[in-house]
Amino acid sequence: MEVIWWRAACALVVALALQVGTNYANDYSDGIRGTDRGRVGPLRLVASGAASPRGVRLAAWLCFLVAGGAGLALAAVTTWWLVPLGAACIAAGWLYTGGPRPYGYLGLGELFVFACFGLVATVGSAYVQSGGLSLWWAAVPVGLLSTALLEANNLRDVAGDAAAGKRTVAVRVGPRRARWLYAGSLAGVGLGILAVGAVRPVALVALVGLARALRPGRAVLAGAQGRELLPVLGATGRLQLAVGILLAVGIVL
Repeated sequence: MEVIWWRAACALVVALALQVGTNYANDYSDGIRGTDRGRVGPLRLVASGAASPRGVRLAAWLCFLVAGGAGLALAAVTTWWLVPLGAACIAAGWLYTGGPRPYGYLGLGELFVFACFGLVATVGSAYVQSGGLSLWWAAVPVGLLSTALLEANNLRDVAGDAAAGKRTVAVRVGPRRARWLYAGSLAGVGLGILAVGAVRPVALVALVGLARALRPGRAVLAGAQGRELLPVLGATGRLQLAVGILLAVGIVL
């Protein structure tokens, strides 16, 4: 498979700008709602007063604008159907905690994260390279890693979210079941890698990266809570990066 590097770079810009923009949007919306008052995680800009709500909102939309510009470049050489798809992802980033009825407050965060940062991001990146949808199921382990990251975050914030009326999946099912959801997502990553490896055997090298899941998985199932989950979040992020790189290299080779 030949890699068209400028398209890969644009896809990377889209993904990173959407992720950063969504984080700014969440900071802004949670901050003005007062959800972050009892937060145990890292400092938030609006809630801490480190930045004005207006400035954080502007930063979010500037990131979305950057993502849109890179996405338009890709749409111009592939298909204009990427435009409404990209617009939907931007809307999903804003409406996660923004708008009159944010879906993140209804327990739908994991579903949208899996769809946008798993299926759309992975299949979309592959499509702008090859023009096809082969190996679309490689998006499943990527999406489950994104979901696991959100589950660790929501497990950390379960007490504060419950008090603020933010009904995440962790709040709805309770901490004990939420821990098993995290572990189940990591197990699903392994199954997804095996499914990709059935067609691209070299992609099984991603299982080496998945070995990094043992430590955060043990910590979560052992009952880590609150600030004890901060290292789990970092470890899950590094796990996502390692598996993603190895899976991509295995598929290309």
